[in-house]
Amino acid sequence: MIHYREFAILIAKEAGALLNQRFHEKHDIEYKGEINIVTETDRLSEELLTTRITQGFPDHDIITEESAGIQKGSRFRWIIDPLDGTTNYAHGFPFFCVSIALEEDGEVILGVIFNPILDELFVAEKGVGAVLNDEKLAVSKTDELVRSFLATGFPYDISEDPDNNINYFRGLALKVQAIRRAGSAAIDLAYLAAGRFDGFWELKLSPWDTAAGWLMVTEAGGRVTEISGAHYHLESPCILASNGRIHDKLLHALGQIDPLDSRLVTKPLPSR
Repeated sequence: MIHYREFAILIAKEAGALLNQRFHEKHDIEYKGEINIVTETDRLSEELLTTRITQGFPDHDIITEESAGIQKGSRFRWIIDPLDGTTNYAHGFPFFCVSIALEEDGEVILGVIFNPILDELFVAEKGVGAVLNDEKLAVSKTDELVRSFLATGFPYDISEDPDNNINYFRGLALKVQAIRRAGSAAIDLAYLAAGRFDGFWELKLSPWDTAAGWLMVTEAGGRVTEISGAHYHLESPCILASNGRIHDKLLHALGQIDPLDSRLVTKPLPSR
């Protein structure tokens, strides 16, 4: 495992340096959907990571966001997001990261999340714990929902599908201290593991969004399920992560919200 850990850290830092180097440049932007974008830097970072993994472990599988990946039937599978927070990156908003996870026989055993702007390296190993720049991580001790600081995000098809998280955001915003939507699920989960957030939920994420962060949270003492409370796995339709202390309260609060009520509540402007 030490070899895998050192290797993942090395390539995460190499990809992070690439992201930093090109951060202030003008980017070539392609649209994968109405608002879902990809830049040339996503592809360069992905190419760098997949090349390094293929060179180092030619028999391993790889799945990644921007390409078909490599499927060889290996017991080991690398799960990569070469640039989590692409929209932020393209607009010069400094909240993005490289996320790398390694599965063995379907179980995530290693996670690395690197925020190159702040030079923050989050690393988790199954059964060993999680660290930030070699300092041991632990989730927060907040145990009251009203005092909790949460993070979330919205799917790219927010304007097309009523299953868009607006209902849950509206419902929880009235019950907690504050909610942030910064645009990188991997960093949100890493920050939860570090005790900066008390909870996080989101819908319609992909394995590369959550694999490393899922392990990070659990190894820091937190809890991860689906919003329904069901067992979480990488193909789950939603994720709810917390410090564990408020998890049941979050499940109860989310369970009271109409899953089909995604309306934006607006009021007319007062007449002059």
